Amino acid sequence: MDKKKLVLVGNGMAGVKTIEEILKLSRESFEITIFGAEPHPNYNRILLSKVLQGDTAVKDITLNDWDWYTENNIQLFTSETVIKVDSKRKVVITDLGRIEPYDELILATGSLPFILPIPGADKKGVTAFRDIKDTEVMLETSKEYKKAAVIGGGLLGLEAARGLLNLGMDVSVIHLAPYLMERQLDPQAGKLLQSELEMQGMKFLLEKQTQEIFGNDRVEGLRFSDGTILDADLVVMAVGIKPNIELAKASEIAVNRGIVVNDYLQTSVPDIYSVGECAEHNGTVYGLVAPLFEQGKILAKHISGLETKGYQGSVLSTQLKVSGVEVFSAGDFMEGEGKEAIKVFDGNDSIYKKIVIQDNKIVGAVLFGDSSDGNRLFSMIQKQADVSYTTKVSLLQPLNEEFGGSLVASMSEEEIICGCNGVSKGAIIEAIQNQGCSSVDEIKACTSASRSCGGCKPLVAEVLQLTLGSEFDSSIQKEAICSCTTLSRDEVVEEIKAKGLTHIREVMNVLGWMTEEGCSKCRPALNYYLGMVNPIDYKDERESRFVNERMHANIQKDGTYSVVPRMYGGVTNSQDLRRIADVVDKYEIPLVKLTGGQRIDLLGVKKEDLPKIWTELDMPSGSAYGKSLRTVKTCVGEQFCRFGTQDSMGLGIDLEKKFEGLQTPHKVKMAVSACPRSCAESGFKDIGFIGIDGGWELYVGGNGGTHVRGGDLLYKVKTSEEAMEITGAYLQYYRETANYLERTSAWIERVGLTHVRSVLDDKEKRQALNERMDDALSVIKDPWKTITEDEKVRKELFETVVMS
Repeated sequence: MDKKKLVLVGNGMAGVKTIEEILKLSRESFEITIFGAEPHPNYNRILLSKVLQGDTAVKDITLNDWDWYTENNIQLFTSETVIKVDSKRKVVITDLGRIEPYDELILATGSLPFILPIPGADKKGVTAFRDIKDTEVMLETSKEYKKAAVIGGGLLGLEAARGLLNLGMDVSVIHLAPYLMERQLDPQAGKLLQSELEMQGMKFLLEKQTQEIFGNDRVEGLRFSDGTILDADLVVMAVGIKPNIELAKASEIAVNRGIVVNDYLQTSVPDIYSVGECAEHNGTVYGLVAPLFEQGKILAKHISGLETKGYQGSVLSTQLKVSGVEVFSAGDFMEGEGKEAIKVFDGNDSIYKKIVIQDNKIVGAVLFGDSSDGNRLFSMIQKQADVSYTTKVSLLQPLNEEFGGSLVASMSEEEIICGCNGVSKGAIIEAIQNQGCSSVDEIKACTSASRSCGGCKPLVAEVLQLTLGSEFDSSIQKEAICSCTTLSRDEVVEEIKAKGLTHIREVMNVLGWMTEEGCSKCRPALNYYLGMVNPIDYKDERESRFVNERMHANIQKDGTYSVVPRMYGGVTNSQDLRRIADVVDKYEIPLVKLTGGQRIDLLGVKKEDLPKIWTELDMPSGSAYGKSLRTVKTCVGEQFCRFGTQDSMGLGIDLEKKFEGLQTPHKVKMAVSACPRSCAESGFKDIGFIGIDGGWELYVGGNGGTHVRGGDLLYKVKTSEEAMEITGAYLQYYRETANYLERTSAWIERVGLTHVRSVLDDKEKRQALNERMDDALSVIKDPWKTITEDEKVRKELFETVVMS
């Protein structure tokens, strides 16, 4: 039988998910062609905020890489837009003049960002936040400009604001409503969220209507309807999205707000379907992933000739983290008109829970600060469960012992485990029972659960354990360090120790690597593990390091580099500043910028000038490029501040001098504040110190990046000497037990604060850790000085190496 020609217009999440489902059901029935307007393969738009941080690349949020299309015999046309559907000839026509025939056509054109129709909206420096291109505009702008205004206090606006804040911009969020995220939260939760985000550095202008964006060629600020103005170099429009129905309108396919579809996702024209944010079903357009993926599964069954009851619409729920704060909402969560609200508020921990009940059924819920009960409440809303049998407030209490305290055990099979990919508990159980999946990785391959952000991995693992029972094999749940081997990080390190392995190639040969040369993921990891196990004798393999670490400078987008000299504790002097100024003038360095860690960054340096600049600066490397201690940020402390209780600069300088150049699994940042006002932002660093009367508080596991995390209190100590001792042991334990490229924030959540504290409480273990730390520190040399004094290395790196 000849294959049908299936064309998908739109290479986004909903459309490609539909294709994935079709491949599962009727792989041999269709010859598939996909058109995508962007130059990228299918990627996770939800995770664009990670790219905005600058630490994550497009490839890291890619759902289906180029090889996937080839392996599934899919013809993919990128950077090409379908502009017309000729339904009589059954062909699509693109902006490049291509004419492609179809038997079945799926329109998954997604949505477009809504741009306010106000004067100045077309000025340079005004952007949406919808795709990779928008993200790149913001990244580039942040390098040159400082003041950002985000119009829109919904989820997208707050994600953009968080990213810009982390890029060092001064960020103000303008919102028309009286509180944030009014579509997902009630007023109390919205105000709580505002307070949390203000503590992170965001500014808010609520109940403000933007009247004009002013400036000459480029945006210079905003003017509001009340006559006030706000200076801004960058304006991000995040006021909403609208279904992209232009193609459907041009092709005489019925549209309303979206492309009108029936229960089987059929449009008004035979053999043409629509799915995703562009589709309108029973008057509703959906923008969340779970209902869009549900549509895709139903369309896949129908187009494959399988029986399905059709799409019945979705009850919406939102469970996410906004700048590190857990929020959840579902259903109709506003009380009034016969709806009763039950609320619980814990002011100490900033936890707020609310359910809305009508006719003895939960119809809506809002959770703030702790969303662990979200799935349970959402299930009750979907089932319209009768709650007349129970005390209403008990519905907001933690799970009882009925299920052994297990959230997953209490969930029904219809409940969603993986929100990013719309995978239910039942789908995972089916993969375990019918497809033989016995590990998280196998379930990811079969169902896509945990494939995107990975946040649901613990839930997937628990479903696996509950389903398999005594057959659950914990030994195969490990995560291999890369695809070149089946060995986990712990197994590799243990083998290095046991067999006395000393070189990367030796590790690969002895441990049976499946690829002769390894890959870009395992080579840097092995280089680190070998150096961590034997710091005295191991000779670092420079060629196995990332480009920034090989060159000891951060490579920029245009191929130039940035240089950050070491300034201990952020303290400098006139002599060093003069040297820096002279170097900037002599080498015509185009940009000098202060970093968030209180250092001076020289940007736009030519590669061949790096050794000469290092020589003339005659300052140690600031390691701004390395998986190592970056900076120790300090406030001015008791010497100058009237609130200071401790010598923050003294401790900061001591910490930085001791641990500078230390190789760690990922970058490490510290901060020392002289009092609980924490002007050095100590609560959001890998290790933070806050001065109190009579000593220091030590906070660990903080992170101000993509996943914002406040630090946990590890210890209170009386002296700076104790603080140094604890820091040495803590860092060494992190070095010895973390996965390569695992930040301390992720590590502390994995191994547990209680466990780390139990290790450090043992004086003998703490002493041994510090001794091994001293061994590692004893071999550290300043890389800039080493290179400037070694002519051979200098020529290899800066005269013969061609960087891609």
